[in-house]
Amino acid sequence: MENGQKANRPAERYDIGHVQEVIRQAHGELRQLLQQRSEIMKRIGTVKQTISGLANLFGDGVLNEELMELVDRRTSGRQPGFTKACRMILMQSGCAMNARDICEYFQQKMPALLARHKDPMASVTTVLNRLVEYGEAQAVLYNGRRAWRWVAELPAELPAGGGEAALVANVS
Repeated sequence: MENGQKANRPAERYDIGHVQEVIRQAHGELRQLLQQRSEIMKRIGTVKQTISGLANLFGDGVLNEELMELVDRRTSGRQPGFTKACRMILMQSGCAMNARDICEYFQQKMPALLARHKDPMASVTTVLNRLVEYGEAQAVLYNGRRAWRWVAELPAELPAGGGEAALVANVS
């Protein structure tokens, strides 16, 4: 700066205490919204799982086109995409699965879809980790190994520390 003048920094022009309070409030709201999103994703997972289970019992005919699309069951005459297939496998399994389990399922039910991937285990792992980022799946330890499970609410009759929760610990 010329003539020894000091530049006005943005922080010098405002009351920092007020700015800090706004940031604190925004931070609190963001945390609350992220928690709500997590709870909503669990509820969505539960509802999708319920609808899918009913369609398994009574046939896809009980679902209209929009519902078929919403629960990833719409048949287009071709095999589903890889991510969609991983999502369906995990959702319908009702339990934690590791990448090898999912690859074995693909090999038995959809070998052509698996054959398109150079390294199926890596592809499955990548998709499962992406589902975790989307809030649709949860990474867990199951029998001492990394696995994934569909995000859904635990049944109300299970205590917080019982059932599957006792078998599965969250992985950060």
